[in-house]
Amino acid sequence: MISAALEPELSDKIQDAAKMIKGGGVCVIPTETAYGLAASIRFEKALQRIYEIKKRPLYKPLLLIVEGVEKAPVDLQDIPKYALRLMEKFWPGPLTLLLPASRDAGYLLTGGTGKVGLRISSHGVAMELVREVGTPLTATSANLSGRRPSKTIAEVKRQFSQMGPDYFLDAGEIPPGPPSTIVDCQPREPVVIRSGAIPLEDILALG
Repeated sequence: MISAALEPELSDKIQDAAKMIKGGGVCVIPTETAYGLAASIRFEKALQRIYEIKKRPLYKPLLLIVEGVEKAPVDLQDIPKYALRLMEKFWPGPLTLLLPASRDAGYLLTGGTGKVGLRISSHGVAMELVREVGTPLTATSANLSGRRPSKTIAEVKRQFSQMGPDYFLDAGEIPPGPPSTIVDCQPREPVVIRSGAIPLEDILALG
């Protein structure tokens, strides 16, 4: 159910995007750091299309946004305790955690690493869409592999002029800022894979 706090126009766009994703489509959606490519993890063909659209190597897994870690394709029993502290401190927000994957997490989500990257987004539209679809969604940046993340729908469309997504959920320009920080939650201590919006010292303080 769409939150009454959102503008009616955005609510309609979320409904349209959710319908497309539930049917196995790929949509461009806003997140707190950039526009992303969203598909439901239930549709392997949609996940494959994202790799094709981005021209992304298959060994690079697709990061996810989720409503809660308990609904994600992760092994809850193997999540380090410090990772739970990071979730409590920085979620919702631009912190992506690489967590032990569940047995049913396919190669396209793990890249053969045995881990799944996920976060709870602090962008209201993105989270309403996750709730409306009812499954974790991919949120890999909506740009050709190796290029800068897109902050506007116009930037996305310029990059995907030939083979592109099925729907563009325009929520305006994403404010300037760094990407999400990516942390590999190894058994004993966190390892920062990509520096970003959450400073390294803040991560290590809770590790």
